[in-house]
Amino acid sequence: MSVFRFKQFEVDQSGCAMKINTDGVLLAVLSQSETPKRILDIGTGTGVIALMLAQRFGQAEVHAVEIDEVAAGTAQRNFENSVFKDRLRVSAVAIEQFDSAEQFDLIVSNPPYFVNDLKNATEKKGLARHTDEVFFDQLLAKVASLLSEKGLFWFILPVKQAQLLVEKGKNHGLSLAKQIHLHSDERKPEFRRIVCLSRAGGEAASEHFYIYESEKVYTQAYQALLKDFFLAY
Repeated sequence: MSVFRFKQFEVDQSGCAMKINTDGVLLAVLSQSETPKRILDIGTGTGVIALMLAQRFGQAEVHAVEIDEVAAGTAQRNFENSVFKDRLRVSAVAIEQFDSAEQFDLIVSNPPYFVNDLKNATEKKGLARHTDEVFFDQLLAKVASLLSEKGLFWFILPVKQAQLLVEKGKNHGLSLAKQIHLHSDERKPEFRRIVCLSRAGGEAASEHFYIYESEKVYTQAYQALLKDFFLAY
């Protein structure tokens, strides 16, 4: 299905290697920030995370960055066709080359995650999924320069890569503020981790989140989080 319909907007996925998925929508609804004025979505793909954040934070300007020019064009069209178009924009550039005169109160990213693994045979999907440790260092350095003093950086990754990014964050003045352990259901181990980094120290909060109650039955918590977005709820 090329077009995915939400309650307040539509997302055309054509030309995008990475389609709308659970990782992205959960990052968009679980990322927290107190009335952010400026939001940055790194690696926006279809633009779905940026659109969901624009809906959640009605006063925020949302800037998206996407290295794939075709995907950036798709995201731009999705932005222009939405009711939030005046608060959304996209830059077709690698995050390392992105510059902004102003800093951001909330930065989110669903980044590539196969660190130093065998590269995908499909080039575009490989670009979206694969990375190496150098990229993580570059990402964190850029985030540290773009994040406002009390700003928050939220990302989602598999457990091993999430732990790596948290450790590397310390080298850039970013400390663990919160982590959300994602499970398919209560019987399965954590398969993704949503992490919040900030400049502030202190004890980090931690919680577990379960997607399914039973086979193909979503938990009440999952449905409650997405009821403002998904037509099914």
